[in-house]
Amino acid sequence: MELHPATLWEAISDVVPTRPVQVQGAVRWTWRDFDERAGRLAGALLAHGVGAGSKVGELLYNGPEFMEGYFAALKIRAVPFNVNYRYTAEEIAYLLENADASALIYHSSLAGVVTEAAGRAPSLKLLLEVDDGGGHVDGSIAYEDAIAGAEPAPRIVRSPDDVSMIYTGGTTGMPKGVVVKVGPALENLLETVPPLAGHGPVAVDDMPAFAAALEGNDVLVSLPAPPLMHNTGLAIGATPSLASGGTIVYLPGRKFDAAELWDTVAAEHVNAITVVGDPFARPMLQELDAHPGRDLGHVRVIASSGAMFSSEVKTGLLGHLPGAMILDIIGASEGAMGVSIATAAAPVDTGRFQPGPGVIVVTEDGRRVEPGADEPGLVALPGGAEGYYKDDAKTAATFKVIDGVRYTIPGDFATIDADGMLTLLGRGSSCINTAGEKVYPEEVEEVLKAHPAVEDALVFGVPDERFGERVAAVLSRVSGTDEPVESVLATARQRLAAYKLPRDVVVVDEVPRTQVGKPDYPTARELFAAATAGGDEVARRS
Repeated sequence: MELHPATLWEAISDVVPTRPVQVQGAVRWTWRDFDERAGRLAGALLAHGVGAGSKVGELLYNGPEFMEGYFAALKIRAVPFNVNYRYTAEEIAYLLENADASALIYHSSLAGVVTEAAGRAPSLKLLLEVDDGGGHVDGSIAYEDAIAGAEPAPRIVRSPDDVSMIYTGGTTGMPKGVVVKVGPALENLLETVPPLAGHGPVAVDDMPAFAAALEGNDVLVSLPAPPLMHNTGLAIGATPSLASGGTIVYLPGRKFDAAELWDTVAAEHVNAITVVGDPFARPMLQELDAHPGRDLGHVRVIASSGAMFSSEVKTGLLGHLPGAMILDIIGASEGAMGVSIATAAAPVDTGRFQPGPGVIVVTEDGRRVEPGADEPGLVALPGGAEGYYKDDAKTAATFKVIDGVRYTIPGDFATIDADGMLTLLGRGSSCINTAGEKVYPEEVEEVLKAHPAVEDALVFGVPDERFGERVAAVLSRVSGTDEPVESVLATARQRLAAYKLPRDVVVVDEVPRTQVGKPDYPTARELFAAATAGGDEVARRS
């Protein structure tokens, strides 16, 4: 068969039709259900003129509908892409227009922002509304009605060169659509997932039989704790299970709750958990320390990407899960760069990674950094994504040919030690990573400065034990005004997702800038630190 996830998932559904594939609370879909529902959804897309090459957006919370929509789009060679459910209508409208979206699948609780955003996306042909007790968008079709009323799309021949898109902000500017060929991504899963069950890589033609032969704890039962709308949840938490005929288990609630996670892991015999570093892992460890006794002996893997995962938290978790391993992956939506593997018998240092095959470190001018040179450089991985949708300039800046090899350089700085291990230093920009969400200071600054009472503002990240970083700001008021900071933030919330809003704000007489007007972030941080250390008034948002 061709190296294509939709083709493989169809073949797996034929050989393990009654095996659970998606579970969320009382909802339990089998592999047969998965294929049939996605097939009918694909038929509904085709009936509305959404076909090969069309872009299908998914504005959805975690649940079976996300992967059904993803599968349906791939079935007809359309291009699924993620939409952040925390975005405002303005941000969603930008994404839909930038992606040339033909269809949008969304939860009805998000109907308010969809109503406003959809009117600014002229390419939209179809709105599919998943009922979760919210409102209704005029002109939309109920998701379940669309499935019930459509004929299944026929199975067709597809190409490994078909693509999906993951929207990511990267390190600067507005979100960018990372274009990824589905064939190479699937091939990587076939090489890396079977070893988790003690086997070698499996060819795509052999995977259905391999999946059918798996029994008990060898079947990959994965729980993606982060949102599927982020690549960590989708590419690490969901698609590996599907590639090997496994099961995806979703948390019943929409707000992360460590007790609920461990209760679900125990009840559903989850053996692989995906998290985003310490923001998830610290509460998980605190819950196990406070309430031990759950049956968790089946847990084999905790995988993480997107935020720092400290060694002491790994050690604590492995104390409760002595038979498990922790995979800490350094990567981006553009590709994976390295991994750190920790076990109870072999703990690891924070921030050190084994680079992936062919991964190198280069200087900003493209010179290769040799192991042991003690020189910071940018991590570069061979291949990776195809580029950014409709953005040739940023594609050229991120995807470069070095010594005849095309590399992806997402912007992560590291040193390469004499033993070949990478020590991650972080992004070389002012991008803030708060619990795996990327926040771009310039965007937040412009929104704050749009308030009539704000003269100037600078935004930056400060350390946070749970979230890695939290958003902070210094701002100055227009002379003669005393507008409360809370009012400024309330106004900004109308244009920005809540996670982008500063949690700590210090009001200063003058926001520091250089002589040519550029932001002086070091001085801004010093002003913030002095205010917080000196007991000055700091506006804090809960």
